[in-house]
Amino acid sequence: MIPLADLEAATRNVYAAMSPTPQYAWPLLARRAGCEVWVKHENHTPTGAFKVRGGLNLVAQLAVREPGLRGIISATRGNHGQSLAFGARRHGVACTIVVPHGNSRDKNAAMREFGAELIEHGRDFDAARERAFELADERGLRFLGPFEPELVAGVGTYALELFRAVPDIDTVFVPIGCGSGICGLISARDALKLATKIVGVVSTEANSYAQSFRARKPIATATAITMADGMAVRVPVPAALEVILRGAHDVVEVTDSEVEAAIRAYYDDIHQVAEGAGAAPLAALLKAPDRVHRRMAVILCGSNIDRDLYARIIGNG
Repeated sequence: MIPLADLEAATRNVYAAMSPTPQYAWPLLARRAGCEVWVKHENHTPTGAFKVRGGLNLVAQLAVREPGLRGIISATRGNHGQSLAFGARRHGVACTIVVPHGNSRDKNAAMREFGAELIEHGRDFDAARERAFELADERGLRFLGPFEPELVAGVGTYALELFRAVPDIDTVFVPIGCGSGICGLISARDALKLATKIVGVVSTEANSYAQSFRARKPIATATAITMADGMAVRVPVPAALEVILRGAHDVVEVTDSEVEAAIRAYYDDIHQVAEGAGAAPLAALLKAPDRVHRRMAVILCGSNIDRDLYARIIGNG
């Protein structure tokens, strides 16, 4: 859990590079859902995703604490890697990112343009993460996992913005990849002493966190093949799961077809581009049984979706 003082301190590193993102209540989404729907627009960051906040705070603090830092390395499906590359370039730190084969072309291109050395390895995120850990030892680089405290504190700044801008939210729906987004929300909610329920959202095809939440212990899955690549994780992060078990109201599953329908809803109702993980919270809200006449919020965590995939989804509508 991240204390309020650390969340507040992170805002200084985040706002040195970007402005707070907006949150809007959209009438057409409200009509579709049958309730008040606030959208936190993390698709409006410099990398098109919420993760940039974590990278900015983490690398800024490392640059101060470890001035002789040789370089950083991590694994990603895209948004985490962009955040580290973006933050590393601001502080003159070398950045290496490992991605699985078949990763998003657009996310790969963005990471390279932000200055990262990109290495492709393995069939999925978890295999790429293992290779990144090996390379850190071989090259003398600082390995950064997806759940560093400074990263979660940076990500949690979006939750401070949302909760301070919109009072009395009943429930927030947030996607779960490695867990920084939902844990930042839980930390901010608890630090502000709010009663808002937080519901994590995963794919039916990558549901390790849902299984782990129900079993109250870590459960890995054999595969994580979903079009919502930001949620394509087979192995839950133990530290993240611990926070989720203590602070989440529930973890629910959505199908790829439900996510695609939510992507179309975002385009039709508010003309916003959402990637799979970014649309998953809306997909979960739209089938929540207790949503009517309540003030709800969804985290549109990113818009980084390949053009061909987006065209197919919108065309299928």
